[in-house]
Amino acid sequence: MRQLTSLDAQFLALENDRVQGHVSVLGIYDPQTESGRPLDATLVRDLISERLHLLPTFRWRLAQVPFMLDYPYWVDDGTFDIEYHVRELALPAPGGHRQLAEQVARIIGRQLDRARPLWEVYVIHGLQDGGVALLTKMHHAAVDGVSGNEVMGILLDHAATGREVGQPKDVAAENFPSEVEMLGRGLVGLLRQPLRILRAWPTALPHLDDVPTVRHLPGVKTIARSSRLLKRAVPARSDRTILQGNDIAAPRTRFQARVSPHRRVAFGSLSLAEVKTIKNTFGCTVNDVVLAICAAGLRSWLGERGELPTEPLAAFIPMSVRTPEEMGTFGNRVSVMITQLPTDVADPMERLHRINEAMEAAKERHRALPVTLLQDANHFIPPALLAQAARATSRLAGVLKQPANVMISNVPGPSNPTYLGGARQRAQFPVSGVLDGIGLNITVMSYLDSLEFGVVVDRGQLDDPWPILDALRAGLDELRDLAEAHASATPISSSRRKTPSRRKVSS
Repeated sequence: MRQLTSLDAQFLALENDRVQGHVSVLGIYDPQTESGRPLDATLVRDLISERLHLLPTFRWRLAQVPFMLDYPYWVDDGTFDIEYHVRELALPAPGGHRQLAEQVARIIGRQLDRARPLWEVYVIHGLQDGGVALLTKMHHAAVDGVSGNEVMGILLDHAATGREVGQPKDVAAENFPSEVEMLGRGLVGLLRQPLRILRAWPTALPHLDDVPTVRHLPGVKTIARSSRLLKRAVPARSDRTILQGNDIAAPRTRFQARVSPHRRVAFGSLSLAEVKTIKNTFGCTVNDVVLAICAAGLRSWLGERGELPTEPLAAFIPMSVRTPEEMGTFGNRVSVMITQLPTDVADPMERLHRINEAMEAAKERHRALPVTLLQDANHFIPPALLAQAARATSRLAGVLKQPANVMISNVPGPSNPTYLGGARQRAQFPVSGVLDGIGLNITVMSYLDSLEFGVVVDRGQLDDPWPILDALRAGLDELRDLAEAHASATPISSSRRKTPSRRKVSS
């Protein structure tokens, strides 16, 4: 058995009757393989069965500790019903993208069954363009963005002919533990709790005000500052011109409220080549350009509705801290950066400049933080109280200050075509989740020559997210036109393009 970390368990604790803890990927594929076999649930079940020995997260079943005395365990379950996990349905005619998005929203609005391995795959037929959609749901307790990509990398091939994965192996199922055995493990874990706190104290307490989920709670900043004085680990800040992550405040928008159980989804592709042209022209990063697109889109969308705050928005940006040695271990190895989105700035060039500057400062601060900060901070909350603490925070989402206005994640994907059982993948859209207090999520994944955007909102806060996607496209157009004008007036030499991260964006 494998015990969940405190961070893994937190993604379980965040779930309630309105918040879901899974992440999803929506792939669009050719309707049949090169050999002519149709892409259907039978093909997907056969493929997963053949590669099940490479997919431990598809076999893991949750074993809870009685009275939540300790974090749960994963048990390798080799007897699950694959027909339950791989399902098939069809859209009504005409099967456009909006209809697909509505179906995806209904599916992601349902929680995964904790009595089974925490994943589902939906094969969706009836698309207007003749393609077949595949929606893969996986619980965040088992995978983060990088390890979720690893799972998709096991399912997908780089050639239509597939690849050698070895002979299918019989996976030996672990005996599911009894309540008495889990109680014994829980009591041992209860005895270990003081040791966990002692180990976490030196890294967690001095940086407690950098933990997005708790930094606005009363007393947290005082505890962190007192711990820094005791430890003398954090030098005094000499440069106050750039806001640090724990100083950034999120202004109130419609998305800073409790969410309903229902979701709305929009997805679409933007040109990666155009984004790289902007990056090369102004000497920033692809991620800077993505954030600038989001800032422009949200400024426009909120402004048109008379809802644009005078203060800049704040973005919640997950960051992987997975080392090369941890690849293939699944679970969560993530940290979080909070940075400003300068939606209060009208000039797109100045917005890009400020984002470049803010991200440099955020990365510098992020490098100074312990990579296990989010996990260590959880050790100060006994496992039995973790879910109750999460529920209490949810109830106060409309009262307490929120850490951010929007979650934005940029996940690198394959630059070459991929195939599912021989069927070519046309597009791959990320579909993430929202939380109480942060009801808007924009996730980006690269595939081939596109950046695939997935926008997820709470239906109670916004019924139609497609105008946000349109505003993001307009934000890219604005930056592209600016780059073209700038390049024609001031050509950028190839030697300068090689080190864009060392140059600040200039107007």
